[in-house]
Amino acid sequence: MSRNLKVSVGLIVAAVIAVLVAVLAGGDGPAAAPSTSGDDPLVRSDSQRLSVGDTDVTFVEFLDFECEACRAAHPAIEELRQIYGDRVTFVVRNFPLHENSEAAAQAAEAAAAQGEYEAMYNLLFETQPDWGEKSTSQRDVFFGFAADLGLDMDEFTAVYEAEETIDLIRRDKADGTALGVTGTPSFFLEGEKIEPSSFEELITEFDAALES
Repeated sequence: MSRNLKVSVGLIVAAVIAVLVAVLAGGDGPAAAPSTSGDDPLVRSDSQRLSVGDTDVTFVEFLDFECEACRAAHPAIEELRQIYGDRVTFVVRNFPLHENSEAAAQAAEAAAAQGEYEAMYNLLFETQPDWGEKSTSQRDVFFGFAADLGLDMDEFTAVYEAEETIDLIRRDKADGTALGVTGTPSFFLEGEKIEPSSFEELITEFDAALES
């Protein structure tokens, strides 16, 4: 199977799972109210950026590190980053929906404080089958990842446990809800929600955005 075909299949799987997640998540209680700051609710000034492009084209993904569909889509996102390089800004927003999703997002944000967001982001997806879908806390697993990455554990712990970190993650989810996100992964390109069913559709969308 070619790489592009694998990525396309991954996107289709991701889309199917995302629909199921949206249906199952429909009964959740209301999210916290979005921040009333002057920030754009789609891309906040403190949103995590995997890369910053030299154009105004921005791609935003609302994700859940415990979501199987997000893991399925992950290779496609990495492929897009390789293809478009510094022409597109890639932004990640948190939208936790599962048992250990918020804790995983806390680990990613805590790693970001030491410049290692991308390393933790990749590690969480790579190891998701080992820690995901567990009814018990996976905090020790996430702290093990931080140690493996060589992070300062005192600083990691402080950021991980900080109310500001939890507030940021919940604000991300509230922003997503206000923008119409009901499941993960959810994609926005140039401020518009897109629902690609294949890698080729994503390429078409990106090329059109860059040409406009």
